Amino acid sequence: MNKGRLEAFSDGVIAIIITIMVLELRVPHGTTFGDLRLLLPVFLSYVLSFVNVGIYWNNHHHMLHAARHVSAEVLWANLHLLFWLSLIPFTTGWMGENEFAKLPTAIYGVVLLMAAFAYIWLQGAIVRVDGPESPLARAVGADRKGLLSRLCYIVAIPSSFVSPWIAGAIYVGVAVSWLIPDRRVERVLKS
Repeated sequence: MNKGRLEAFSDGVIAIIITIMVLELRVPHGTTFGDLRLLLPVFLSYVLSFVNVGIYWNNHHHMLHAARHVSAEVLWANLHLLFWLSLIPFTTGWMGENEFAKLPTAIYGVVLLMAAFAYIWLQGAIVRVDGPESPLARAVGADRKGLLSRLCYIVAIPSSFVSPWIAGAIYVGVAVSWLIPDRRVERVLKS
């Protein structure tokens, strides 16, 4: 199967996810910095989610660039990833509107964790269809960074019930670690 439709569909869904998130930002009903300060939790949750969705889009692009073939499993795994990413606007709004309350912050982490597992499933599905010597298989290797990210989310979720700010710091830390470009796929494709 051709991967072009998969890429185009995924890009469209991710663009819609980002659009939904920005549309949730409300204009303040005042003209002072104090009025803007009231929107700070909503804005901070938006920025964190925008960065997370952007990271997924970037890595998804690189992963599909390395893929040679698409199978039915790849299509379903991709839909599974898009499902969890599509929940990010809801959890972002819930967490921001409730000023990082415990349960919304935990559920936000659950969505991030499930998206991370969905990404791993998609990555594995591509490796299974392309083979263990494929560019993607050689590039990802043991994927320590992905494993560490999932472990951080697993720690952050229960931590949100102790202190949502600890969980938030962990979510930010994971996002920052992925902002550093992961050049594994690019190196393998150039060699």
